[in-house]
Amino acid sequence: MHYSVMLKESIDGLNIKENGIYVDCTCGYAGHSSEILKRLKNGFLYAFDQDQEAIDYSTDRLSKISNNFKIIHSNFEHLKECLKEEGIDHVDGILFDLGFSSPQIDNPERGFSFMRDSKLDMRMDRDSTFSAYEVINEYTEQKLTEIFFKYGEEKFSKSIAKNIVKARPIDTTMQLVDVIQKSVPTKYALKSHPERQIFQAIRIEVNQELKVLENVLPDAIDLLNKGGRISVITFHSLEDRIVKQTFKKESEYDSFYQGMREQDIPEDKKPRLKIINKKPILASEKELSENSRSKSAKLRVVERV
Repeated sequence: MHYSVMLKESIDGLNIKENGIYVDCTCGYAGHSSEILKRLKNGFLYAFDQDQEAIDYSTDRLSKISNNFKIIHSNFEHLKECLKEEGIDHVDGILFDLGFSSPQIDNPERGFSFMRDSKLDMRMDRDSTFSAYEVINEYTEQKLTEIFFKYGEEKFSKSIAKNIVKARPIDTTMQLVDVIQKSVPTKYALKSHPERQIFQAIRIEVNQELKVLENVLPDAIDLLNKGGRISVITFHSLEDRIVKQTFKKESEYDSFYQGMREQDIPEDKKPRLKIINKKPILASEKELSENSRSKSAKLRVVERV
């Protein structure tokens, strides 16, 4: 079953009001959504997911708690438009858990795991026509090198990309793993498991994860009521950098206004956010011992001022 990363910390970070409106942008199997819903009295929860299996499961799970929720079948990239369709233009809290759920990894036919053999897939949204198969079999060597290096931070990106192009067509995850392992020194393959980095890079590319995150954070900030909060759990440095930079930019005065008296600064030039935790919150020792996937997780929380 899916283990919700930093469950208590991220929900506490939202500072939930029982009559507020909350959004879980990454519903998954409703771990975080359940906790939000339990704390609402007359409030309402909107949750987003692209995966119909997860939506069916979560609808059943959440309806046992209360009916004050709606799951929207969409990428959270469309957060603002979808909420507008519901008549919502302001909310009290938004949660992003940017990991993907254990059932997705553990389901071999989804093609997310480099430890199980399956067709190359990795689509979060199964209605999408673009999958890992297209990335591996249609991208140029140069483009593959770029995404492996940028999204996977893999130092042998060039040789891996070159050998992928030579080995085409590649249909399955294990065929791909074999090519990756043969493209790097044996000692490095055994110690560093470059397939982990490469699979991460492909998944990010297939689902356009970083682009979506960059686009949605300003929208999320726009939607917040005064005192409303955003909790974001990231799982690798690229995601965390985007979140950190966006929050930093929105919580500081422009250099032009630094040193001026508060009352002399125009309202629209004042910071919109206050950073709640200066350093990211990491998983507790207890959680790390129970769930190794928490190891790379970082939580950042901000409040609308």
